[in-house]
Amino acid sequence: MTTLLNRLFGDPNLKELKKLQPLVAAINAREAELEQRSDTELRDQFGHLRQRVATAPAGEQPKLLTEVLVDVFAHVREMSKRTLGLRHFDEQLIGGIVLHQGKIAEMKTGEGKTLVATLPLSLNALAGRGAHLVTPNDYLAKVGTQTMGPLYYALGLSVGVIGQQGNSWRYQPQDGRRETVDEAQPSVERLASSVSSDWPELVPCTRAEAYRADITYGTNNEFGFDYLRDNMVLSPTQLAQRELHYAIVDEVDSILIDEARTPLIISAAAEESADLYAKFATFVSRLKAGDDYTVDEKERHVSMTEQGIGKMEQVLGVTNIYEAKTVQFVHHLEEAVRAQALYQRDRDYVVKDGEVIIVDEFTGRLMPGRRYSEGLHQAIEAKEGVEVKQESRTMATITFQNLFRMYDKLAGMTGTAATEAEEFAKIYNLDVVDIPTHRPVVRIDHEDIIYKTEAAKFAAIAEDVKRRVANNQPVLVGTVSIEKSERLAKLLKKSGVKHEVLNAKQHEREAKIIELAGEPSRVTVATNMAGRGVDILLGGKKPGPTSTKKDIEAWEKRHQQVLKAGGLAVIGTERHEARRIDNQLRGRSGRQGDPGESQFYVSTEDDLMRIFGGDRLRGMMDRLGLPDDEPIKHKLVTGSLEQAQKRVEGHNFDTRKHLVEYDDVMNQHREVVYRKRRKILELNPATETWLHDEIVDLMHEDELETFTAKMQTVGEAQFRAIERLVYLRTIDTLWVQHLMTMQHLREGIGLKGYAQRDPLVEYKDAAFQQFQDLKDDIENQVAEMLLKLELKQAPTSVTAEPSPPQNLQLKGADESLAGGAVHADETEDARRKTLGESPALSPTPTAPLGAPSGIQVVVRRPGTQPEQRGAAAVSASNPYAGVGRNDQCPCGSGKKFKKCHGA
Repeated sequence: MTTLLNRLFGDPNLKELKKLQPLVAAINAREAELEQRSDTELRDQFGHLRQRVATAPAGEQPKLLTEVLVDVFAHVREMSKRTLGLRHFDEQLIGGIVLHQGKIAEMKTGEGKTLVATLPLSLNALAGRGAHLVTPNDYLAKVGTQTMGPLYYALGLSVGVIGQQGNSWRYQPQDGRRETVDEAQPSVERLASSVSSDWPELVPCTRAEAYRADITYGTNNEFGFDYLRDNMVLSPTQLAQRELHYAIVDEVDSILIDEARTPLIISAAAEESADLYAKFATFVSRLKAGDDYTVDEKERHVSMTEQGIGKMEQVLGVTNIYEAKTVQFVHHLEEAVRAQALYQRDRDYVVKDGEVIIVDEFTGRLMPGRRYSEGLHQAIEAKEGVEVKQESRTMATITFQNLFRMYDKLAGMTGTAATEAEEFAKIYNLDVVDIPTHRPVVRIDHEDIIYKTEAAKFAAIAEDVKRRVANNQPVLVGTVSIEKSERLAKLLKKSGVKHEVLNAKQHEREAKIIELAGEPSRVTVATNMAGRGVDILLGGKKPGPTSTKKDIEAWEKRHQQVLKAGGLAVIGTERHEARRIDNQLRGRSGRQGDPGESQFYVSTEDDLMRIFGGDRLRGMMDRLGLPDDEPIKHKLVTGSLEQAQKRVEGHNFDTRKHLVEYDDVMNQHREVVYRKRRKILELNPATETWLHDEIVDLMHEDELETFTAKMQTVGEAQFRAIERLVYLRTIDTLWVQHLMTMQHLREGIGLKGYAQRDPLVEYKDAAFQQFQDLKDDIENQVAEMLLKLELKQAPTSVTAEPSPPQNLQLKGADESLAGGAVHADETEDARRKTLGESPALSPTPTAPLGAPSGIQVVVRRPGTQPEQRGAAAVSASNPYAGVGRNDQCPCGSGKKFKKCHGA
């Protein structure tokens, strides 16, 4: 259909590229003139452009940035030639323009996305509001800053990097030195290879300093966690981020599609006991799949049968597990069954040093410290017989979908986005533009080879690899799991083939293996996405600027050997559920016009084939009498595989769309609460009175006298500071409760479908009422708290700045298909390093609420406070005497007192 429309109306991508040609021509026209300028002149001219944009009103800046685009891009290219030895190609200029326009630039592997990003980042940094480059891992963030740093520095732009565990850096050349380049080998890869492993030009700094830089590099997780942390601090000096102005998301499909179902969560330890998980793991191990529970692999869902429920009730000694007094067992049972039936060791997780460590399903990397939520991780720990750790309570959460939609302007880069263009457009309002390659792609993509059994498939792969190695051809074998990569590695070892296995390594180690993967006869077995962002160079790692003539000649010899052998061969051991992942694996070969090959091997026992019609193909092969080691190679089979992939992609899109529809409701609550919280946080108690006026309006007439007396005890300005902190604490406490309430609401709302009612509509209605209750509760609890405070001048002591909640965890969750959450522990010292604080800093006992110096604040416990908020007059005949407005009404209605007899 798309092809037919293109024939009738023309290819929209070509039309878009044609519109950009005049801008490219204008940039090229400036080149000869700028070549005559000195470095100082270029820097001064760039500074004038910066001044022009930065001093303009925020509303006029987007128009001004477009006006100066040609000048800025021309200056960046000229300075890049001088500092990096790299000149932006016309195709890279097009990519830069597309990124500035807030679109996704689809650029094939090896086309220089790292260099392309310098153009729009430098341009949008002129606004003085920050420009972010979002990467999938820390290594890429650091190497991008280190390699492109000399260019930014020469233009007068500052660069920062945010890393894990609160670590942050800024780029600072050592002794003000300039990069020396070998003009004969200008490439981003060469520059990256010359970077020292200890990052000598990245100087440690505070989180806030890294964000105050003109350009900030960092991972998607860290940008998200910093956003959530900033909405938990109690002082403006603890804020790290600036406004979310402009961001380029590198590997945008990985972050905005693959991880879209992964909410970022900050949590704290809960009180629940972990004993029940061990008991249910034992019980569930005795159940039989099919008889006691059913498994839907396609939907990643398990359901208990009547027989299975009966068995569990018998074991537990209860008549009905769903009764109110035993309903908590249902949660433990469901998680235990999911852990048993859906999550496999060495595929979804590994057990290492007594811990269950999650394996990233897309990259095959281990994710130490991250945990599934909702009790799933505890159930897996119990299943594996390791220590079961405490559950956690959500303090703050946001999905990547809503995080990145908050940016004023968002753009992305990737080698594979076209297959997900509809999702990018509908959810993120991002158009995809396919950028032409600088040189034609000459890689040969062979038809899939299909075997009846997995064993026959792996045997054939081992033979194919052995044949290619004998021909000096480097081979990259992509697998879908650690288990499969280790199985293939054993076969290769048995065949006498030397190889490297790359799964779940550190990013730095991973990058070094990938750099060498292009050497003659080198075999690298890796999970499909491992090493993404690092190019495989034919002949291996290129010599650096300080290399000897002998090293250069040796590399040239290796390079020619690989070219003669046909370039890098990429072998896929099975099809991924997303075509995009397969295309990314293929794209590791054939970069910048290099020769290469790709070949996928498939069996009817592979997950994708088994779930989507592999039995029919297997039956056909049996009827034809084909032996196990006899393959099929036909376009019809390849086409059916792609159709299966499209069905899975459609299902996953619907799931993510469903998630964002529900999360949009929660996002509206989050925006209102966080906006109010930030306004209160930035309030100056010494000069601003609006919050005090709001609180006075909340008081009843008979409470104003008490309230005024408390204020006079410490002085008006001091009391306003206390009001501010009480309000912030109250918002934080009730927001956590609201998150729990909304989670429970969402879990149960699906039952409305059985009553022929739309669960989403019902959820929105119920959520609206819950949010109204939250706002009422915040106001009433603030008033109650302030009336309960006992204030007096405290003895002289050293007080500290208020500190956010301690002992928090960070996690990213997969609440839909994988069903659980993934999270990372964050130590308190790391959190304080993030905020630029001393690890030893903590509030003093005399100021539990972070009150102004010299004021002692005491909050009476319930039952000891003489004045109860909203209570009726105390008398023996009044049954509602002393009842707080947020307490349950004594009449038995189940409603809060304020909505019943206290109204």
